[in-house]
Amino acid sequence: MDFDLPESATAVREGVRAIAERYDQAYWDRCDADKRWPQEIWEELIKGGWTALAIPEEYGGAGQGLLELAVALESLAAGGAGGAASFMYLLTPAFGGLTIARHGTAEQRREFLPKIAAGELETCFAVTEPDAGSNAIAIATQATRDGDDFVVRGQKIWISGVERADFLVLVTRTVPAAEARPRVNGFTVLLVDVREAVAAGTLTYRPIPKLGTNTVASSMVFLDGVRVPADRVLGEVDQGFAVLWDILNPERILAAAAGVGFGELVLKIACDYARDRAPFGRPIGANQAVAFPLARVKAQVELARLMAYKAAWLWDRHRPCGAEANIAKLTAADAAWQAADRAFQTHGGMAYSLEYPVARFFRDARIGKNIPVAEELVLAHIAQHELGLPKSY
Repeated sequence: MDFDLPESATAVREGVRAIAERYDQAYWDRCDADKRWPQEIWEELIKGGWTALAIPEEYGGAGQGLLELAVALESLAAGGAGGAASFMYLLTPAFGGLTIARHGTAEQRREFLPKIAAGELETCFAVTEPDAGSNAIAIATQATRDGDDFVVRGQKIWISGVERADFLVLVTRTVPAAEARPRVNGFTVLLVDVREAVAAGTLTYRPIPKLGTNTVASSMVFLDGVRVPADRVLGEVDQGFAVLWDILNPERILAAAAGVGFGELVLKIACDYARDRAPFGRPIGANQAVAFPLARVKAQVELARLMAYKAAWLWDRHRPCGAEANIAKLTAADAAWQAADRAFQTHGGMAYSLEYPVARFFRDARIGKNIPVAEELVLAHIAQHELGLPKSY
């Protein structure tokens, strides 16, 4: 077994961290408070090629894999972005670039990948629905064939980045759930031209006021007769569940990488404060009540890092990685939350002051235990598929 990162990933870590460290916490606080995309750092990442890592070289990318994307996201989070880093690597590099590179037709790859690599096209992803929630099998958004097009009607919720996106990677039903045999049949994944549909009045969206991660909006999306050319199907008609899993597993892995980087950043800030703060004549970090919980979080972060890298390594080799992706997401989300909680406790009353970034970390960390999949569902999957226990849902 070799635990050394490949040189490609090491270069990514150094390059992305160098960019991230040029932006202080005040920058991220302003972006969050103003509810605006971190455009300055986004442009630097595009210019350096750090968002096109998983796009094949013939389309202008670096020809690397999910492992390098995970390391990039982890480095951006650890370098200062914290939870705000997540969607910068999920929305376009993963949901768009990674998915089209693996499942797109030759024509789709030629049309979309060079533009994604150059930063000229952005994407987002839509699967969740108000009534289905985390049960993707039960989605009801329907795509019906009409000549050379599909016509889509339905509703999606918690769709992040649609206000910026040129194209939406949309999961639909072409066979209703009640009629599909087996239940995972009848899914079709479509590439929807967002601006075209908005101009036609068939796609509308409404941002949802939310607690944290306000550098990107999350919206309700309404699809009322959206027309999508049949040549914009990703994968095969009615067989889109294979494509969906190749979106959901990388999403979990990248969420884990974000949690690892987030935990590393928050631990650093908490430990810096614990070394400097000395109200009783010695640093509070000298007290075991402060030091030991932080040390435990450090152990959790390192364990989550190993599983995130393993899951990404497996995915890059087209090997099963569902269990590893779930475990990585579960452990990293918990490590990030514990880091934020302990940072809050370490800062004491000052954590409540917006002069420190702890309050933002606390808000941003909590949602990781619920998205992209709730930890209860992860535990149910592990119990059933890894432990052989009866199905609980």
